[in-house]
Amino acid sequence: MKPLDTETIELLSTAGIPKQLFVLLHDQGGTAADMLALGNVIGGAFAEAAVLIPEGLAQVDALVAFVRAQQQRFEIQGSAVALVGLGAGADLALALSDAHDGLVGRVLAFGSAYAAVAGSFEKAPELTTLHLLHGQDDKVAPVTLARQGFERLMALNADATLDVAASLGHELHPALMDQAVVRLQTCVPLRYWRDL
Repeated sequence: MKPLDTETIELLSTAGIPKQLFVLLHDQGGTAADMLALGNVIGGAFAEAAVLIPEGLAQVDALVAFVRAQQQRFEIQGSAVALVGLGAGADLALALSDAHDGLVGRVLAFGSAYAAVAGSFEKAPELTTLHLLHGQDDKVAPVTLARQGFERLMALNADATLDVAASLGHELHPALMDQAVVRLQTCVPLRYWRDL
């Protein structure tokens, strides 16, 4: 399957040409429909955004091709693009930011273990802000991995945040979805502060 032939749920802005692009990535064994509730939350918070939920992207190269094609389609710069993933989708989004810094401006990773894996993030992304969101009771990717990954990112001087929700597992819970929107709306990327 070529990335441009990927089945994709599209939530497009009715306000004209989108100014932001969100690409949501589902977990292994999941479907694009699993991310629809989060897509609606993001679309509701960012009325001038396009929210795309591709089905089955599982390789960094395929995701890069998909993101570049959508950037060209909507004429949107990388800084206005966010990747949002759950589990394996979050790992994929973080792997893309590790290998292609600046292709997207933000990554929101729900229930990811990628940053804690040995060999990941040899250096911090300079042009991509990372937001890690995790359930305290996640049995798939234990919260200790999220904390280890965050510590690794901080040691590398990454622009990253970590939010842990008590009593939640490996899920897209409304509390974590709302916190993701808060992070998107209130966190000014460090790269802007560094340029002052």
